[in-house]
Amino acid sequence: MKQPLELTGLISNLHTFFRSNLTPFWATVIEGALVLIAVLAAYAIIALALIYIERKITAFFQSRLGPNRLGKYGWIQSVADLIKILIKEIIHINKVDKVLFYAAPFFVIVSSVLTFGIIPFGQGLQAVDFNIGIVYILAVSSIGIIGVLLAGWSSNNKYSMIGAMRSGAQFISYELSAGFALMTVVVLSGTMQVSEIVESQRYAWNVFNGHIPAMIAFVIYLISGHAETNRGPFDLPEAEGELTAGYHTEYSGLQFGFFYLAEYLNMFIIAAIATTVFLGGWMPIQVQGWDGFNQVMWYIPSYVWFFAKTGVLIFFSLWVRWSFPRLRIDLLLNLEWKYLLPINLVNIIVMVVVVLLGWTLEDLFPIFRP
Repeated sequence: MKQPLELTGLISNLHTFFRSNLTPFWATVIEGALVLIAVLAAYAIIALALIYIERKITAFFQSRLGPNRLGKYGWIQSVADLIKILIKEIIHINKVDKVLFYAAPFFVIVSSVLTFGIIPFGQGLQAVDFNIGIVYILAVSSIGIIGVLLAGWSSNNKYSMIGAMRSGAQFISYELSAGFALMTVVVLSGTMQVSEIVESQRYAWNVFNGHIPAMIAFVIYLISGHAETNRGPFDLPEAEGELTAGYHTEYSGLQFGFFYLAEYLNMFIIAAIATTVFLGGWMPIQVQGWDGFNQVMWYIPSYVWFFAKTGVLIFFSLWVRWSFPRLRIDLLLNLEWKYLLPINLVNIIVMVVVVLLGWTLEDLFPIFRP
């Protein structure tokens, strides 16, 4: 069923126009360029929006106003900060490994953009859709840690190096739990293709369809993803009171902007992947047999559903960040290796048993069966 306010018609018309008026090669080139521009534009706009939203939500938690000068309710503040960071001087640091120092921010931003590209924002709104999409997500999202380690090592700064080592230990540790949590859903869905995972949740989201193992995987993925973004209470790599700014202490101007931008987009990416894999992605709430209710739900555009679900998870992430104190590094690693990882290993085995025995929500409750 196609929603009335979708963008699939426009996309299909553009595809037909290019294919009928250009050679296949140039049609592919132009379509690819347009997709790249759209992805980069969405990347920048979402980052600016998230910066503003976090400032306002943080202000609400702390009983203050937040940005309130530039534009009504301060909504132009993020744009002003963007312009400022673009024109700020890049301070050149002595005794750094220049090649690695200048390359590090690009590893971080490229990793973020590559992961961003596979997210299905709505019906037909997905840049790439590989049949091994989950493996792709795990692979390209891991590139960012290379940039962090290079930034810390090449800066020739002990605080930066300590921050990079902390980030490496933290990221590699929690990447295991995040990967196992996603693999738990792969076992449930029977596919690694992101679009098929979304389609399989038409009448029952995976977080419910997979029973307790899926709920456990969902919680573990949220914890692990939050830790991978280096945000409080897992912000040890950037602990201001201990390490100044951690691995990007020596960066300034646009170089620092790349790290800053990637941090906010990684928060969005974690929430978006959780929405896609566990909460039905862009699928509306559907109940088998309730045709009238289902039709009303379809009138809400798919991208609205996607951003609404993602927004709830982002709000939860911000709530956690501004409610709990920073963990010690030993407690943070103990949480992963002594608790989350063993639970994850057992949980994926339980999910295999659940799938083999057919204990899905659709089998137990026929109302959810398509």
